[in-house]
Amino acid sequence: MRVASALVASLFLLLSSATGCERTTLALVQRAGAANMNADRVRDSVDGLTVVLCGAGSPLPDPERSGPCTAVIAGRHLFIFDAGSGASRQLAALQIPQGRIDAIFLTHFHSDHIDGLGELLLQRWVGGTRTEPTPIHGPTGVERVVAGFNEAYAQDKVYRVAHHGEKTVPPGGQGGRALPFAPPPDGHGEVVLDEDGVKVTAFAVDHTPVFPAVGYRIDYKGRSVVLSGDTARSPNLERFARGVDLLVHEALSPKLVETMTGIARAAGRDNLVKITQDILTYHTSPVDAAKSAQAAGAKHLLFYHIVPALPLAPMERIFLDGVSDAYDGPVTLGRDGTLVRMPAGSDAVEVEELL
Repeated sequence: MRVASALVASLFLLLSSATGCERTTLALVQRAGAANMNADRVRDSVDGLTVVLCGAGSPLPDPERSGPCTAVIAGRHLFIFDAGSGASRQLAALQIPQGRIDAIFLTHFHSDHIDGLGELLLQRWVGGTRTEPTPIHGPTGVERVVAGFNEAYAQDKVYRVAHHGEKTVPPGGQGGRALPFAPPPDGHGEVVLDEDGVKVTAFAVDHTPVFPAVGYRIDYKGRSVVLSGDTARSPNLERFARGVDLLVHEALSPKLVETMTGIARAAGRDNLVKITQDILTYHTSPVDAAKSAQAAGAKHLLFYHIVPALPLAPMERIFLDGVSDAYDGPVTLGRDGTLVRMPAGSDAVEVEELL
């Protein structure tokens, strides 16, 4: 009897302990969830321009860098430039509410710049109870991309409205609305948005054989940022980046990529040998990007679309080798969560790592 009573007592203590642990866990979940639910980096940003890398990588797997995606906060407006794989989840981790997205801008239509678009459109629609589709700016051809995603998610729209009702997920807010513009010739910019003091100008870059391909310049309250998109070194980009506060430039390390080529050749992977040789011709080396920053007089250089992945610290040093000789300003090697703050009425360029 005593043995049975001891077992019952032990079982009761275990259950009590489990229940207490569960209560503690639920309390922590509630506290963290409330903090996250109320977080809004757009609302809390200083007036001016804030740039956040929601994807600093390329098609190559990288634990610190998702597919290309850049968030630009101008005042209380939120714009997304490119939508690579993982963009939506990183925006959530960075406390940037996707329901607040005003518009998306695409630089070109390589898969790694658009493959996260569907999830981004979904989260913007549902997260913001939007009644109008997401405006998606891009050079000619963006119509086909947007139409394809709209068609791919057509059944999903039906399901979600049936699940939650039209008041929660208004049918008119699903998907995207393409806003194409003709690719501007060298020396000419195409102003694709000009409202509430925010001006976004598209300009041509050299991503041959990819055409059209553009970069963007964003101006707001005396602060400015240029996003290169994918490009070889481009004099036209240098023209539009003249005097910019922040140049966000793609970069590929020839030395590291050539090492990958050697590994692929030794393994008999002729297809990878060809690909790694080809990509050298239509991307910019870190040193050439630094030369562009110097030529343009950019105040700060931020690398993104990093190729290849840099899982080891010594690889970062190889990637940046020669950059300081070509550019005399500050340089940041971007990763997911890199934030650059440029307050209005100031010359400050402040860098913070959020993740």
